[in-house]
Amino acid sequence: MQALKAWIQRYQLASLVLLTVLLAVVLPLALDIFRLNLVGKYLTYAFVAIGLVMVWGYGGVLSLGQGVFFGLGGYAMAMFLKLEASDPISTKIQSTPGIPDFMDWNQLTELPAFWVPFKSLPFALAAVIAVPTLLAWVVSFAMFKRRVGGVYFAIITQAVALILTVLIIGQQGYTGGVNGMTDLKTLWGWDTRTDSAKYILYYVCVALLVGAIVLCRWIQKGKVGTLLLAMRDKEDRVRFSGYDVANFKVFVFCLAAALSGIGGALFTLQVGFMSPSFVGIVPSIEMVIYAAVGGRMSLVGAVYGTLLVNAGKTYFSESFPDLWLFLMAGLFIGVTMAFPMGLAGLWDSRIVPWWNRRRQGAGKAASAAPAPAAAPLPATPQTTAAKPSPALSEGMGRQGA
Repeated sequence: MQALKAWIQRYQLASLVLLTVLLAVVLPLALDIFRLNLVGKYLTYAFVAIGLVMVWGYGGVLSLGQGVFFGLGGYAMAMFLKLEASDPISTKIQSTPGIPDFMDWNQLTELPAFWVPFKSLPFALAAVIAVPTLLAWVVSFAMFKRRVGGVYFAIITQAVALILTVLIIGQQGYTGGVNGMTDLKTLWGWDTRTDSAKYILYYVCVALLVGAIVLCRWIQKGKVGTLLLAMRDKEDRVRFSGYDVANFKVFVFCLAAALSGIGGALFTLQVGFMSPSFVGIVPSIEMVIYAAVGGRMSLVGAVYGTLLVNAGKTYFSESFPDLWLFLMAGLFIGVTMAFPMGLAGLWDSRIVPWWNRRRQGAGKAASAAPAPAAAPLPATPQTTAAKPSPALSEGMGRQGA
């Protein structure tokens, strides 16, 4: 127990413990299954926000295309689920049974070769991480080795998001086009639409999210995290010290891509579809907003920021369907202007000092309080001096006269 406490203190994971209690205990008890499933969907976006904390907050590299990696992970999982849902019996009314319905609509007569490996769940799970990571390595290696960074890198990531969106929509016969991949019902025969399945998937998402935060916190506390901060502030000094700055940037960018891919796969499992609307520029910028609202230097803050923005989005769209976009914009502008470092900055700059002052004031009040009066001691017999007799007093008076 003491070792666990020391480990939590060393890596500053007390806030993570509180977040885990909130996600694993409080919310499942307080929300019905529909709302809890919504929270589970929000938490899949939190994987992207955590990756942005690493690559943007610590690495100083702003990526506006993280939706690309989120979508690739989601499509990798959706391909397996779609093949499972497209067995010959379920698709017997098609002109070519045994292939996904959108392929049949586009007059394909056989399954494309790159789809065949996705009949295996282990391959699909590996692709969830490998495909986004590989694309991130290609893009970042090509850019960082040529010292392309700053706003230029952000624009390039936006271009990648736009290119992939156009590619997915244009290749409708292979990707489902603008509609995406829908009607994803089972995972190895397990119906993912039941309430019990939604609870299980929610807890799997929470467990993987906590594991991702612990992994990133371990990296931050190590040498790599120190070098990332140093590169963000004084990149040339780190380079002159003999370190290959490009390799560290490539590493953290690939890490963020892998986390985003995991989030996309969990999104597909919980929601039951994947479409190019989660790949383009707009969702990528929204994901940056999650990290900015939560605090781009705080892993736990990024999760809270994701929950806050998406909860506001849901509430405003349900209550004010004509104004919700303006209200969301006002929420983001207000938070960023009032708290430039996000919710985590508000906690560190306002809440923690206020709590410390309160504790110090209580301690001073306790020390300044008067001590309780001591009980009176019992009287002890004292020897009284003998008074001189009147005659002796008169004699002494005459002699003095």
